[in-house]
Amino acid sequence: MNPVLRALYGGAGALMRLAVGTGLPGDGKLAGTIAGRRGLLDRYRTFAATSRDRTRPLVWFHAPSVGEGLQAMPVLTRLRERRPDLQFAYTHFSPSAASFAQKTGADFRDYLPFDIAADMRIAIDALHPSALVFSKLDVWPVLVEQAQRRHIPLGMISATLAESSRRRGGLAAAVSRDAYAALQAVGAIDDADAGRLVDIGVRESVIQVTGDTRYDQVWQRARHAFTSAPWLSRFRATPRVTLVAGSTWPTDDAALLPAWQALHARWPGQVRLIIAPHEPTRAHIAPIEAWAAQAALSCLRLDAHGDAESDVVLVDRVGVLGDLYAVGDVAFVGGGFHDAGLHSVLEPAAFGAPVLFGPRFKNSRDAALLISDGGAHSVVDAQALSAVLDAWMAPDASAVRRDAGARARARVERGLGAADRATGLVEELVRSCASRMTRA
Repeated sequence: MNPVLRALYGGAGALMRLAVGTGLPGDGKLAGTIAGRRGLLDRYRTFAATSRDRTRPLVWFHAPSVGEGLQAMPVLTRLRERRPDLQFAYTHFSPSAASFAQKTGADFRDYLPFDIAADMRIAIDALHPSALVFSKLDVWPVLVEQAQRRHIPLGMISATLAESSRRRGGLAAAVSRDAYAALQAVGAIDDADAGRLVDIGVRESVIQVTGDTRYDQVWQRARHAFTSAPWLSRFRATPRVTLVAGSTWPTDDAALLPAWQALHARWPGQVRLIIAPHEPTRAHIAPIEAWAAQAALSCLRLDAHGDAESDVVLVDRVGVLGDLYAVGDVAFVGGGFHDAGLHSVLEPAAFGAPVLFGPRFKNSRDAALLISDGGAHSVVDAQALSAVLDAWMAPDASAVRRDAGARARARVERGLGAADRATGLVEELVRSCASRMTRA
C-alpha cells in the first residue's frame, strides 16, 4: 500500500476507534458495530491470560458476517473432530454475526478490532495463532501485515469474486492488493473465481479449486432439521401447500404479497405463506400484518398458538429460517428486487424446494446454476411471480414441484466435498507452521 493510501486508511481506522469511546446514537448497524467493540481489547487480553493454552496450536478463522460464517463453520467443525489438540478463534466484523459466532464452539469468539496496527498487535499476541484463515474474500491489510511479521501462515477458503466486483480495480484494489499477495493457500470455489482472484493480487501458485463449503453446511443442516427443531412438525400436521419466503425486504414484498394473495384467492384454505423478513423489525413486520388484515387473511406470528393453521405465518425472530425451509414446498428468497444482493438460495435447495427470486441475481453463482438446472426461476414482477406460483403451488401440481425440487437438491449434492478439501488446506497451513517452529 502506498504511503498516501496507508495514511488515509489508518486515519479512517483511528476515527472508528475513537467512535468506540464516544459511541453512536441509535440502534442501527453502524451503532452496533461500534458498541460491540467496547472493551474488546480487554476481552482479547482476558482470553490470553485465562484460556489460551500455548502448548496447543490455534487456528484463527475470520468471517465478516453470517454468510461467510456459514462457509467457515463446516471446516471448523471438521478440524475440531480431526485435531482435538487444536484451539480455535472465530472473529467477525458485523454485529449481525454476533449470535452466530456464539454457536461456533470456538474457544474465543468476538469482534475483530478495527484494522489499526496497535490493536491488531494486541489481538495477534493474545490469540498467538498457528494459522489465520479468511472466509470468502475480505482481508484486512494491517492484520495481514502484522501476521506476516510474525510468520503466521495465511489462508482463505471458499474464495469467490464476482465478475462485476468493484474490488477488481480502483481504490479497493490498491488498498488490498498486497494483502491478497501475502496469502499462502487459497481454496477457490471454481476456475473462474481462481482467475479473478489472480486479478486482485492472489498468486496463481497458491490457488487450488476446492469448491464452496456452504454446500456441505446446508446439506448437513437439511439432514438434521427435524431432529434439531422438533417444533417444525406442527406445520407438517396441517396439509397446506407451503411457500417459505426467506430474508425478504420491502422491495421483495411488493411483488410477493400480491402474487401470493392471488394464489390464495384461487386456493383458499389449501395454501400457506411463511414469511421471514431479513430484518424482523416493527417497521417491516407491521406493513405485512396490515396487508394481511386488509386482505382478510389470518396472520399470526411464529410463536403464537395455532400458527400452523394460519394463512400467513410471520417470522418475528432470527435464527430459524434455515430450519423453516424444511416445511416449504416452494421457496422464495429475498434480495433479488434491490441492490443489496440476493440471499442464500442453497438453503431451500438442500431441502428439495424449488426456488424463486427477483431479477437481480447476477452476482449469485448458485442462483444461475439452479436456473440452468431447472430448480429455480427468476421473476421480474408480481405478475411473473404469480404465474410461476400457479405452476408450482397448485394443489394438483405436486409432480411439477417435486421435479423442480429434485433438480435443486441435485445441484447441492453435486457441490458436496468442498468442506473436506478446504479442511485439508487449513491442516496444511498448520503443519507448515509446526514445521517452521521445529526448524527454528
